[in-house]
Amino acid sequence: MKKVVVIGAGQAGSSLVAKLRNEGFTGLVTLIGEEHVPPYQRPPLSKKYLLGEMELERLFLRPESFYGENDITLHLDETVQAIDRADKVVIAGGESIPYDELVLTTGSVPRRLPAAIGGELEGVYVVRDLKDVDAMAPEFRDGAKVLIVGGGYIGLEAAAVAAKKGLQVTLVEMADRILQRVASPETSDYFRTLHQSHGVNILEGVGLETLTGEGRVAGAKLSDGSTLDVDFVIVGVGITPATALAEAAGIEIDNGIKVNKLGQTSDPHIWAAGDCASFPYKGGRIRLESVPNAIDQAECIAENIMGAGKTYVPKPWFWSDQYDVKLQIAGLNAGYDRVITRAGDKDGSVSFWYYRGDELLAVDAANDPRAYMVGKRLIDGGKSPAPDLVADPETDMKALMKA
Repeated sequence: MKKVVVIGAGQAGSSLVAKLRNEGFTGLVTLIGEEHVPPYQRPPLSKKYLLGEMELERLFLRPESFYGENDITLHLDETVQAIDRADKVVIAGGESIPYDELVLTTGSVPRRLPAAIGGELEGVYVVRDLKDVDAMAPEFRDGAKVLIVGGGYIGLEAAAVAAKKGLQVTLVEMADRILQRVASPETSDYFRTLHQSHGVNILEGVGLETLTGEGRVAGAKLSDGSTLDVDFVIVGVGITPATALAEAAGIEIDNGIKVNKLGQTSDPHIWAAGDCASFPYKGGRIRLESVPNAIDQAECIAENIMGAGKTYVPKPWFWSDQYDVKLQIAGLNAGYDRVITRAGDKDGSVSFWYYRGDELLAVDAANDPRAYMVGKRLIDGGKSPAPDLVADPETDMKALMKA
């Protein structure tokens, strides 16, 4: 009987084992996770869950009973020590678990501040998993002073929650502007204004020099020479793919675990999906840190384990919730040379359309679901309406679909 073992019980791992069963796979399926709870959604952790608007059980991707009912062996609170490729076994908890096909859905790990600048002081947090958010939740007291390091989406989402809960929020971003790595100046301007209107103090072009405190963080010295009194710190300076297990097993790494168009690593019996995997895309190689990619890539691999031979072709989309604004992003904006701003139908709604020459690459839509849906259909279909049409406020969205 064929044996499939999946290491990493997150969105990708859960999606993969469910897809195997939905496609009629009758072999043995084992899912191994380091956390003590079944696979859950991560995006609400730093938003609704932290705000107290979502209970733990509602985070679960599927009820815990799902795994037993579908004959999926679920190992929780268990760390994999090694992969033995020669004998095709996984070593976990002192046990050897045999596999015919192994899938790595190990996700990513947050970058932390170096200990030398106070990164290991009590009261310094990252936002990645349930234990991170549970640990910081008691800090969110009305009037508390929080420093957020990093002006990407994680940092901005944390700032929004803190501001909504009545904290005094300062956010520092070393780059010239927030969201510089992932968005246009227009999108940055939109979110800077939004956060400032909620009382967040945003400092751009300013880095963190050091955190201060005896045992617990109490202050911060910034690169411009200024100092801050702080009660706690949230670090949102990016993530790195979790590749240590694959590296130790001698699997090829290239900005993540390198996979081919099917999802196979340099070992054809080992596959990888989600945040940890880099894959071929438009003549290059990319790694996508998103829920949709984790699901779609994992499901494609499940089918390929069963012999489908499908090439994984992503249709990238992302989202971010901040205050009462829902940002929806379609496509990938790398290489853009022009951004068109288009007002939405409702007050405060807007979309930013990224072009390279006459090619539409991506759309950022803030409280404008219609622009997002039209943009996504166009991008997924390889269509690019003329930039002047998008720029013209008289142009109806339906006309863009026909352009």
